Amino acid sequence: MGRRTRLPVVCHYAPAILLKPSNNASVKLIDSKHIMRTFLFLLAGLSLTTSCKDEITTWDPYANWQNRNAEWFRQVSDTARTAIARAKEQYGDDWASHCEWRRFKTIQKNPNVQSGNLADTICVKIIQSGEHAADEHFMPNANDSVRLSYRAWLMPTQYDPGDGQLRTEQRVFSQTYYGAFSTTTAAPILMAVASTVEGFSTALQQMTEGDDWLIYIPQEQAYGSKASDAVPAYSTLLYRVYIQGIYANGSGVPDLK
Repeated sequence: MGRRTRLPVVCHYAPAILLKPSNNASVKLIDSKHIMRTFLFLLAGLSLTTSCKDEITTWDPYANWQNRNAEWFRQVSDTARTAIARAKEQYGDDWASHCEWRRFKTIQKNPNVQSGNLADTICVKIIQSGEHAADEHFMPNANDSVRLSYRAWLMPTQYDPGDGQLRTEQRVFSQTYYGAFSTTTAAPILMAVASTVEGFSTALQQMTEGDDWLIYIPQEQAYGSKASDAVPAYSTLLYRVYIQGIYANGSGVPDLK
């Protein structure tokens, strides 16, 4: 949740007007209406001075950003790990057919070396599987290209707009389509598998044509300490990716129909 910051309000108002006696020896009597107007004017000034002590509440959505992003990925990873363990316990070798979650080790690490480092993995939640899902013969390698549609988000952030009710906002920082995703209207783009960040490239090399996945990438496999206008440093990233086509290196890429 973002951190609330209190900012003082700077107020400017006219000074009070003092009534002075006239040059005559006797002081002129001031009628009751004049007294009332003066009293109300002074009262208004006092009220304004009091209100200036109030504060405006603002919210910083990026407060403690690095730690919050690490914690968010840990929670997602725990959800994935628990779901996979339950599916394996219940269905044995057929667990993958009954579980929508997957965890993959980064392509930068030797898959045969066990690692307890959470940052070495990405998490995936499967929305839809293609015809050749999980068949490595239909997966791209780092030298291949893919045609895909995607939308990318930062982690969800809670904030209070001032009414005491928490809201949740999750900002989109990049996308190739607008509105609800549809394979008939989303305009895909062509990209080299190796041209993306480590976690994204790892996910692509596990996908096949027709796969539609949510991909959770820890900050260490995303942009790390590097920041841009769209992505703050130390951001855990979430992508929804649909693979339309996979093209082996040197085979040529057909025109989009």
